Amino acid sequence: MAALDFEKPIVELESRIEDLRKMSSRRVTLGPEIKRLESKLAKLKDDVYAHLDPWQRVQIARHPKRPYTFDYIRLMTEDFLELHGDRLFADDAALVGGFAKIDGIKVMIVGHQKGRDVKENVMRNFGCAHPEGYRKAMRLMRLAEKFHVPVVCLIDTPGAYPGIGAEQRGQAQAIAENLRDMAGIKTPTVAAIIGEGGSGGALGVGVADRVIILEHAYYSVISPEGCASILWRSSLKAPLAAEALKLHGEHLIKFGIVDEIVPEPLGGAHRDPAEIAANLKTVLVKHLKKLSSLSEEALLEARYKKYRAIGEFIEK
Repeated sequence: MAALDFEKPIVELESRIEDLRKMSSRRVTLGPEIKRLESKLAKLKDDVYAHLDPWQRVQIARHPKRPYTFDYIRLMTEDFLELHGDRLFADDAALVGGFAKIDGIKVMIVGHQKGRDVKENVMRNFGCAHPEGYRKAMRLMRLAEKFHVPVVCLIDTPGAYPGIGAEQRGQAQAIAENLRDMAGIKTPTVAAIIGEGGSGGALGVGVADRVIILEHAYYSVISPEGCASILWRSSLKAPLAAEALKLHGEHLIKFGIVDEIVPEPLGGAHRDPAEIAANLKTVLVKHLKKLSSLSEEALLEARYKKYRAIGEFIEK
């Protein structure tokens, strides 16, 4: 498994334990030594992951082995049927979606999708959607509204694609229209930040009745590197920017931006995809059931109040 810099002592110890287990299987009694190292490993993990700084958590959110949208679809849904195209220009592989069932609840699931290797990352544009991706997402949400099906959005993008082609095809307008239309869509919506939640690229599918975030995911107006480049003229100040941006769940809960934090396995979602998928599924089902009990009028009124309240403050 790919190791982050601060995880290298953990990976080295895990490798030693694995080597001893292989030797032990050859009738060499190494049980006591393995137990000693396992105890040391457990303590080391607790020490490392209990004291992560914001920049280290951003690195976990970007881990190349972290589960992506299709992984969650595979692990927590049934009968997924992918739908394609925005009916205007093209099908964007960076933003995917379709009908599915979560614990028997019919949903429209929409999410950013990154790649696992260079070829797939180029095809998926590293999870950075074009205007046609956001227009496809809105088309699918309108379809869900038509059939009275709730919408689940899985957010994992460093930001919307800023290339000239995307700008020529109306990137800003596509995102702005999604913000407007998601605010008024007449069906329950739940958004979950599963990795990176960068800028308008994340917000373009993030105006939901409930917004939840995984423990080590982040949600921010700009990436730490982008912030550092603007404020300090150096991307090397990204760790300082990550601290200043207050981009993790604990701060976002206080600001009223997210509604719940989903706990991850020790070390991050990539350590146990099945466990994090089960945790996320439980939280999604809980919110979907609560929202589905509301009338259309009550749903829209609550959504309006939720977003009007964000950003309120009192000067002393």
